[in-house]
Amino acid sequence: MNRKSSAKRSVAVWHLVAVALLAISTFCPQQAFAQVPARFYWKSLVDANGVPVIYNSLSGNTNPFDPANIVAPGSSVDATIATTGYAHTFALFDRSAMAAVLLPMGRLSGNVIEAGRTINQSADGFGDPMLEFDINLIGPKAQKNIPDALRYEPGFSVDLLADLALPIGEYHDDQPLNLGQHRWYGRFGAPIIWQIGPWVPGRRTTLEFLPAVWLFGPNNDYVGHELKTDPMFQLDAHLTRDFTEQFWGSLDATWYYGGKPTINGIEGKKLDNAGVGLTLGYQVNDNLNLTFGYKSTIADNGPGELRLNSFMISLVYGWHPLIEGSRRLKSEK
Repeated sequence: MNRKSSAKRSVAVWHLVAVALLAISTFCPQQAFAQVPARFYWKSLVDANGVPVIYNSLSGNTNPFDPANIVAPGSSVDATIATTGYAHTFALFDRSAMAAVLLPMGRLSGNVIEAGRTINQSADGFGDPMLEFDINLIGPKAQKNIPDALRYEPGFSVDLLADLALPIGEYHDDQPLNLGQHRWYGRFGAPIIWQIGPWVPGRRTTLEFLPAVWLFGPNNDYVGHELKTDPMFQLDAHLTRDFTEQFWGSLDATWYYGGKPTINGIEGKKLDNAGVGLTLGYQVNDNLNLTFGYKSTIADNGPGELRLNSFMISLVYGWHPLIEGSRRLKSEK
């Protein structure tokens, strides 16, 4: 690599550290589409921080706040979701790790068909907070300093992921549409990143996968009934590419299988649905990143098929103590 390319890479690394958790800005689909965005599990210097502000507009035949995606045939639900949170990177056993918490809030409204009756309902307030822990198992060791960051290339990396939702969101036991789910749920996954070609800002390309299994506890007060849901398998895939050093895009796909609901012993239909989407990200400055995303299910015209459309705009503020200290030193000179 020539000196000019090295200089560009150094500058870009500093930018990436400042917005190390830029992809958390599209993490909201965890609640709405149960899909994590591209580049979310890219690694950065330890001790990086990120705070997102997210707006998400959704419509379909399921509750967008429930990752089980239980289909209500003939129903029509609209939702507006705002999400904020915090994420932090650190080193654990010399491996890159991340911990995050996200709090969704917003409003649901729509016509829900329940026991042969069409019910018009709405709900607003806070959803279930989501905790996430991720640690890298295969791939480069944790980036503990700037030289580590300059040398970093993901190559082929595999993580171990665990999510847990806390069932404390807004919930009313006399209606099926709620922001909180009144039960424990979470997932285990293995984020995979496969670097394709050189790791130079403006030229980076990755193929990313996330196989995961969602587990759901029972809801013993679902409109006076007991709701149980089988485990649901989910596979996310992303093909990402830099257009410039600040602008990137991703083609996204997801597949859901399983998650059969049972209400008072009566079994529903399990999921076997796919969705596609597009994500565009732009680095506004050293600390701010703007992201746009659209996702939609496909082959969803059948009465029992999952139908969900999502449009998202997000802004994330990221920072790192090394950069903040460097700025203070420069301003004092």
